[in-house]
Amino acid sequence: MPRTDRFLDIRRDPHSAELLARGGDCEAHSVLQRAGFIAVVRIHETYHRAPTGLTEDGESDLAIDAIARLRAAGYHVNCDEDFDTDYRPASYLPLGSSVAHIAERIREATTTEETADALTELTAAHDGILAALEEVLIATADFHDGLGQAADPYTARRLRYFVGEHLHVIRTDLAHTRNALADRHAPHPGRSTCTGQVPATERERSAVCACPHPPRTLPAPPPPVAAGLRR
Repeated sequence: MPRTDRFLDIRRDPHSAELLARGGDCEAHSVLQRAGFIAVVRIHETYHRAPTGLTEDGESDLAIDAIARLRAAGYHVNCDEDFDTDYRPASYLPLGSSVAHIAERIREATTTEETADALTELTAAHDGILAALEEVLIATADFHDGLGQAADPYTARRLRYFVGEHLHVIRTDLAHTRNALADRHAPHPGRSTCTGQVPATERERSAVCACPHPPRTLPAPPPPVAAGLRR
């Protein structure tokens, strides 16, 4: 059975004439956002619309580009005839995939040193990911300072508040966690690495693994029988 989250519709709404994209999973939503769509989050649905202020030709170009990207990524897209395209742009791994790889390294880590090494990519003082995130937030705040609308100074102050309060706490606590792991020099008791090698002292050469057997879990004893039910 095909997965329904691999299917999308990109069409103009017949009532409002808005360009809307519906369907897809989180990966598809990221493709739509990178193409220029804006997410609209409702209680029972998340769909995407075109930014305001675009001309009809601009919206058509936006839809065609999004459809090409989605189909190149393996999605099935139903669309208005004017948006259909055979173009398939080259796809590249986004920056977020590099950060997600750190999580995979931690999931596979078998020692505190390995996890500390992975967390260093986040917590490094000069060029860690969190330090770069701080630069992005401050640059966005600086951009809003002279943008001109009444809410822009508030947005700038809010972003700087995130940097000074929330992000500072995350960086400090995570750096402490990383340093504590680096000092422990211990294997993870639940993540031993099996090499499949047989020790030289093993007489039974048909053995395929030298790892100890996992501890046996004894079945729970039956509940006691009430005294009045005994015969």
